[in-house]
Amino acid sequence: MNWLKPHRRSILRSLAALPGVGALMPATASAAAAARIGAVDRDVISELGVRTFINAAGTYTSLTASLMPREVWNAMTVASRKYAPLQDLHDAVGARIAELTKSEAALVSAGAASALAIGTAGVIAGTDREKIEQLPDTRGMKNEVIVQKSHRNGYDHAVRNAGIRMIEVETAEELESAIHSRTAMMFFLQSANDTGQIGYEEFAKLGKKHNIPTMIDAAADLPPVENFWKFTKAGFDLAIFSGGKGIKGPQSAGLLLGRKDLIEAGRQNSSPNSNSLGRISKVNKEELVGMMVAVEMFVNRDHAAVWKDWEDQCNRIAGYVKSVKGVTTEIKVPELANMVPHLHVNWDHATVGKTPKDVVKELREGNPSIEVRPGSTEELVVAVWMMQPGQDRIVGQRLGQVLKG
Repeated sequence: MNWLKPHRRSILRSLAALPGVGALMPATASAAAAARIGAVDRDVISELGVRTFINAAGTYTSLTASLMPREVWNAMTVASRKYAPLQDLHDAVGARIAELTKSEAALVSAGAASALAIGTAGVIAGTDREKIEQLPDTRGMKNEVIVQKSHRNGYDHAVRNAGIRMIEVETAEELESAIHSRTAMMFFLQSANDTGQIGYEEFAKLGKKHNIPTMIDAAADLPPVENFWKFTKAGFDLAIFSGGKGIKGPQSAGLLLGRKDLIEAGRQNSSPNSNSLGRISKVNKEELVGMMVAVEMFVNRDHAAVWKDWEDQCNRIAGYVKSVKGVTTEIKVPELANMVPHLHVNWDHATVGKTPKDVVKELREGNPSIEVRPGSTEELVVAVWMMQPGQDRIVGQRLGQVLKG
């Protein structure tokens, strides 16, 4: 009887909301009912049996980086229930983020790698529709990008997506000699600033000297908040940041900041414009709104208080392991990328009877599962800045137990 169906659904909805009733239903039936009635707090990750963990590693993409604050996903939820002209929203959000980051213009991209690709495409093709549609075929265009040899990395594949050829140099003299009529751009990787012979300030100046657009990949270089304007102030024409790391915006979003004309060119080379290199990097209204709110929160937060909290968490974890014979701890801040307090834990492997690799395995396989910074071989590195309140104590207790055996 059709007239009973709505009534039946309302009964199921009411029953599912009652405390304890869900526990009386078989797991499969409960999950199916939740799917039918659209339960607000449905935990799909748990339903699928995928492992979750305490993030004592940091903002690694493979570990799903950061968690969005409530204000961010609330704004995204509201946006998901409305329609708006996407280009108008891009304009409004870009203007607001540019104001917050002290940039001429800003563009929300589908992650930092997307910003690398569409930023490069914008430099090469500009706003010329024929050239935009021709990419990544760069015949008839400037198609060489100068980069320091030590700055080559897997992420520059996104730059090469635009059809360019990387020209490697090592010294300022080599860089200036490499500039000619086919030079389109100069690319700099901030996390490798101390590995090359040309620092970021000199690099930007050389670009200005020869009127060559410069782009810097600073994906993991927030905090400090000053980096939002540090690189463009130094002379870089384009600066790129990840949205889902220190800013705690949508993991699928990124930021392209810089010169107004190049940002506009990047817009023309990206979604929703069809027949463009960046059409595959779609950013919808939810990511636009979420990224803007995340930037607002990041810029306006009490950075000194947050920093002190990170140091306190490191000290609390250290307190749980300092009684273990042979264990020493030290708080260190990386000079480049992820520049926040990390707790470095060292011990005599023979005395404790375990290597860092052994401890990493035990932490990962325990309950709750804990992930520490990847690549811990000689020492254990714990990142606290992506933990939730109280998790530092859980990590400290578990680490102490594992080290004590």
